[in-house]
Amino acid sequence: MATIRCLDHIFTHIEAIVFDKDGTLAEVESFLKRLGQARSHLVSTQVPGTQEALLLAFGIEENYLNPAGLLAVGSRYENKIAAAAYIAATGRNWSEALEIAESAFEQADQDLKPKADYTPLFTDTLETLIALSKAGLKLGLLSADSSDNVQAFLSTYHLQDLFQVTQGVDGPITKPDPSLFINICSQLGTAPSQTLMVGDSPVDMQMAQSANAAGCIIVNWGWPMPVPSQLADISLESWHQLTITP
Repeated sequence: MATIRCLDHIFTHIEAIVFDKDGTLAEVESFLKRLGQARSHLVSTQVPGTQEALLLAFGIEENYLNPAGLLAVGSRYENKIAAAAYIAATGRNWSEALEIAESAFEQADQDLKPKADYTPLFTDTLETLIALSKAGLKLGLLSADSSDNVQAFLSTYHLQDLFQVTQGVDGPITKPDPSLFINICSQLGTAPSQTLMVGDSPVDMQMAQSANAAGCIIVNWGWPMPVPSQLADISLESWHQLTITP
């Protein structure tokens, strides 16, 4: 077990830390804006008049991406269902709306593939993960991104040996469902009460709190504006503000 100090907040008897990926470990804002723009454009080529509404639904307005919006924190599945709902609002049958949304999403994915190449590690992330691992902490990765993208990210940046358990989202169960955090803790062999959550969004904090995590740490380097942090125990501006005592 270890003691984790974040500024003036101390977490004791910690066995594991679970990290979010996008916006926490990986720089993703510019990629997500391009992805949302591509998805909305491709949908609008089949369903004219939907592009602006979809951009707003995704959380994109002019050159701004809402860090707590659908595209930033939602899974691919949630984004697809939202897009299909806008398509269905034009009078399309639900099955057709889903097909149009999936087709547009698949094409956007292909046009911006591989995602990992566009989402590099933030400064000092690798060094921090290595230090935590050397201190004997178990590390988990829990992302709303797809399982394939999670694995590609780990492979691209050679992180496989640092994480004992990694988990993406491929279906309707996503953050802030606490079962995701409880499940990854079970795979790590730790109790939620001895596991910290580190993420960049309110849904990360809500999920961990509902699962009775040892603590919730929100990071503020992924977005131009600070994200809502009321649910977090502490907010960090740099990895250097986190220290470990074995």
